[in-house]
Amino acid sequence: MFSKKEKVDSTMASSGSNHTTLIARQTEVSGDMHFRGNLVVEGKVKGNVSAHSDSDARLQIVDGGTVEGEIRVPHVVINGNVNGDVYAARHLELSSKAMVEGNVHYKLIEMVKGAQVNGALVSNVDMDTTGEPRMIEYSEDETVIDAE
Repeated sequence: MFSKKEKVDSTMASSGSNHTTLIARQTEVSGDMHFRGNLVVEGKVKGNVSAHSDSDARLQIVDGGTVEGEIRVPHVVINGNVNGDVYAARHLELSSKAMVEGNVHYKLIEMVKGAQVNGALVSNVDMDTTGEPRMIEYSEDETVIDAE
């Protein structure tokens, strides 16, 4: 029926971790993008880029690549241009040619000499996997007492 090799290949294909989408140089995509796996941008994306919050998705913007919109991806590597806010729920790497025009929200950041951010760097150690900072909820019955 099926050989072992076919079963292994179909399992790997369904996991989504090995899938890579490429936006090639001289290619322009207009509209919001939602992906799983890996996305490599060598061209231009005009729209928001997001990944499944429960995934281990990775966005890489190479030198010459551009994203004009908000980014919400767990792992982000930027060596190109971003015009919009960046929300990296797990890891953000700003390489030497990175240029970000917007606020950068991260849990863990690596920034190489030469990278530029024209906006706020916001550490969100308590950021959840959706890229949203966790909000503390208070009930109306709670009383706050200051200890002296």
